[in-house]
Amino acid sequence: MDMINRLWRKDPSSKRTAKDRLKIVLINDRVTNSSHMLDMLKRDIVNIVSNYMEISTDDLDVQITQSPVSDEMGDKVPVLYANIPIKSIRRFRGASDRQK
Repeated sequence: MDMINRLWRKDPSSKRTAKDRLKIVLINDRVTNSSHMLDMLKRDIVNIVSNYMEISTDDLDVQITQSPVSDEMGDKVPVLYANIPIKSIRRFRGASDRQK
């Protein structure tokens, strides 16, 4: 009976490793499959950043790349990279300026 138990018992560390790797694969698959999603993301970033700064949309570069994780398995995770040239920063009046 002891031999049967040893055959069916799973190493908890290998189970966790497999689960973590599956999560990374699923996240990567969801992120990199849709160029439409990347276009929507670029548009949202431009809209939000434009509230605070004047930016150059001609030279805008937004990518989803892979970056290594600092662990012993050498796994990679998706990373959002945005290079947004800023023309100028908008000046906002603070609460103390409005009271004067």
